[in-house]
Parts: sequence; structure tokens; C-alpha cells
Amino acid sequence: MSGDVVNLRMARKRRDRSIKEADAERNRFEHGRSKAERELARARNDKATREHAASRRDPGDSGS
Repeated sequence: MSGDVVNLRMARKRRDRSIKEADAERNRFEHGRSKAERELARARNDKATREHAASRRDPGDSGS
């Protein structure tokens, strides 16, 4: 019943590195786009929002 010996200091460092890498990946995704790409995404989102709002029906309108 002998288990593997674990160096807790190294395990903590490994865990912290993986957390930092995940944060860095998230930041690269969020902030790694050019200004033109951000503006294009914003314009597409605004257009989709306008089209969605234009296709809504008012609750007081009757279809008949």
C-alpha cells in the first residue's frame, strides 16, 4: 500500500501555472482582436439586434 510521493510545493506551482495559463488564454481571446475585427463584430451584433427588434410584434396588435 505505498503511494506515490508528492512534492506539495511543486504541485502548487504546477496548479498555479495552469490557472495563470487559463487566464492568459481568456485574455488573449478577449483582447487579442484588432480594432477592425472588434468594430465588425460590434456592427454585426447591432444589425442582428435591430433585425430582431424589427420583427417583434406588439402585444396590443391583433392579427385579424
